[in-house]
Amino acid sequence: MKQCEAFELATGKHATQARKPAPKRFGFLLLPNFSLIAFSSAVESLRMANWITGEEFYETTLISHDGDAVSSSFGIKTLVDHSLGDLPELDAIFVCGASPIARTGNEAIIGWLRRQGNARMAFGGIGTGSYLLACAGLLNNFRATIHWWDLASLREEFPSTQVTNNLFEIDGDRYTCSGGTAAMDMMLFLIGQEHGLELAASVSEQFVYERMRSSQEQQRIPLKARIGANQPKLIEAVTLMEANIEEPLSTDDLAHHVGVSRRHLERLFKKHLQTVPSKYYLDLRLEHARQLLRQSDKTVLQIGLACGFSSASYFSTAYRNHYGVTPREERKREGSEQPKTGLGRSSLQG
Repeated sequence: MKQCEAFELATGKHATQARKPAPKRFGFLLLPNFSLIAFSSAVESLRMANWITGEEFYETTLISHDGDAVSSSFGIKTLVDHSLGDLPELDAIFVCGASPIARTGNEAIIGWLRRQGNARMAFGGIGTGSYLLACAGLLNNFRATIHWWDLASLREEFPSTQVTNNLFEIDGDRYTCSGGTAAMDMMLFLIGQEHGLELAASVSEQFVYERMRSSQEQQRIPLKARIGANQPKLIEAVTLMEANIEEPLSTDDLAHHVGVSRRHLERLFKKHLQTVPSKYYLDLRLEHARQLLRQSDKTVLQIGLACGFSSASYFSTAYRNHYGVTPREERKREGSEQPKTGLGRSSLQG
């Protein structure tokens, strides 16, 4: 059975019954030292949507400033189709920024982006591409995100942009993501918005992507980046917490292992994390429980025990106090939001 036939059979749709939409034309502007994983995560999602359905839902065009090949941060050169001076008509252009961010040498590209401000075209930033969009004024009064490493500087330099810590942001015709695999999450969202969650889930399955993350999910900022490397005792204590989720350590035990007094450890947490060790530890365990509820088939009781809760009632109460829903309600809600593809494993080959 052909790939498109398998998809039509699973969704109850047939090519003769559905009117073919015009393909979306997405351009990807590659900057020197662009992130290869973020770029690939984005374009491969679009390619897979076409392959699954047998339709040309998306056309992708690769662009560089002068039309020459561009080297990624890994040094791999990528050929492009166009320069900025000979672009075809596009529905959206995504800026694939340098990794790490390049704050100089992009004046010509920023100027070109600024001149496109009135164009009937969406603009996207992948990874540090958001920074160039902000420099061009294209994110003024929009929600946007960027890789956690550059969040603080983006907020500081562009106060008119509502910078969030989310994996990706869709605000009108502005699409930004934090880079890495978050580029796939953003594209899956756009695919689902345009062609239905069924197709987005099928694309996700082909890449063995455990689940589609929503725009409301936040990037996890490493503790060392949040508080700096000059607090080794605090970082060591949190590392111990993360390694002992199923059998939590007491605050006294944590203090003993890192070689400080309980009072000193509590002061460190209060000063740098605005909480006490026991509350921080509980939040870590509940976050882990939430991930298991969404991603595993374990029972609620098994998840509670795996996250250090001695009883189902204690787990349920703590979870409801933190997230506003019980673990069972969380799982039910997550199940209703995740589409069932109905595609047999044997019918699709990645």
